Amino acid sequence: MSKRIKKTTYEKTLEINLNPSIYGAFAEIGAGQEVANCFFRSSATAGTVAKTISAYDMTMSDAIYGKGDRYVSRNRLKSMLDHEYDILIERLSEQRGKDTTFFSFCNTVRARGYKDNGECHGWLGIRYQLKPNAEPSDILIHVRLLDKENLDQMEALGVIGTNLIYAAYYYRDQLEDFVESLIDNIGAGRVEVDMLKFLGAGFDYVDNRLCSLQLVESGLTDTAMFLPDGEVVQPAEALYKRPIILLRGSFDPVTNLHLDMLSETNKVFSPHLTEEQKSRTIELCEISMNNLLRGQKGMDHAEFIDRANVLQALGKTVLISRCAEFHRVGAALRRYTSCPIAFSLSIGLLHELFKEKWAENLEGGILESFGRLFKGKLGLYVYPWKNRKTDELVTAHNFRVDEQYEHLYSHFKENALINHVDCSNEELLNLTSRDIKKMVDAGEKGWKEWVPEVAHRTVKEA
Repeated sequence: MSKRIKKTTYEKTLEINLNPSIYGAFAEIGAGQEVANCFFRSSATAGTVAKTISAYDMTMSDAIYGKGDRYVSRNRLKSMLDHEYDILIERLSEQRGKDTTFFSFCNTVRARGYKDNGECHGWLGIRYQLKPNAEPSDILIHVRLLDKENLDQMEALGVIGTNLIYAAYYYRDQLEDFVESLIDNIGAGRVEVDMLKFLGAGFDYVDNRLCSLQLVESGLTDTAMFLPDGEVVQPAEALYKRPIILLRGSFDPVTNLHLDMLSETNKVFSPHLTEEQKSRTIELCEISMNNLLRGQKGMDHAEFIDRANVLQALGKTVLISRCAEFHRVGAALRRYTSCPIAFSLSIGLLHELFKEKWAENLEGGILESFGRLFKGKLGLYVYPWKNRKTDELVTAHNFRVDEQYEHLYSHFKENALINHVDCSNEELLNLTSRDIKKMVDAGEKGWKEWVPEVAHRTVKEA
């Protein structure tokens, strides 16, 4: 947790208004002009605001920013930033460019409407100069508005937009402060920020994957995501109408067993999909926050990047999560897709799901936990485990649960909520990731045969 001094929204807007080098335009669509209003409520507004605009009518909006498939999207936000910033520079740079860092702040938002129960969210961004006459850089965020009432959502939007502008100027070199300041003066549970991205020449040094990690670490979101090419995305962008195969793990290191689990799960999962769905299936490798901690030292960012690099090189999409419970991960994914979801897991994790500790906060106990997990088209795909003492192969077929859950487990199997997955090579079951990690740490030979070739260099240098 950072030790910065928190400022009120009024203090932030006043400080910006009194800074003679900050000057720009505001364009807001979908939830009033709440960010601009925060600046108008402070003194010296003329020192900051060159222009404000809110084009609610779609025809008017299209005429200004061009037509788009979706109005609340990153593409729409980019069109707004392009248009407003270019006009600002064209009209004012000659007059005051040598002393001013110009900015355009834009948002496009779906707030609660009349008789509207859909998800409320928005894209916010600022394009600005880090110094006078410099090429512009962008900072983009995606926000989920969790308040039930429109007025509350609009208030929260005004505050978080102000926080973004302030952070862009005063916290841009301090990622933890930047992230945690985004929710200053907003009560708990009112907003979620699930994407943060720095773009432009002024931010060439920024690894946006670490921004995603910081969002999760600071509690602004439960999950964050980036693609195999390293592109940071808002989950809905990547998962919309796509079937999902998710593998939870530490991936320390990534092993051939992990790849076999995904491959064999897909063989059982794909026959239940349409041809279009098969072509759109996405494999997610989820790294839990619990697996990135080393004692009390906090987050190991370098280790995170190492694991992410390997998974990306293997063509996998990486999900970062702070959800210990399986049903919470499932609920998060179901927000973004209505297609089937497969959780690939080991016998060990299946055993964990039948432990009471994962349902301590649920009134319905384990029954409620499984009810939440299996809501929608979600199933468990269970990979075998070998008992080293007896050499017995334990599968979803012969797995034994406590007597009180035997009928429940049979019900899950009979209804294809729990599915058996084969292992293509039983030798893969002889060592766990932990065993391989011990071999590497001890300098033992032979570990490379258990790890994909693209991971050799990373594992060796870990």
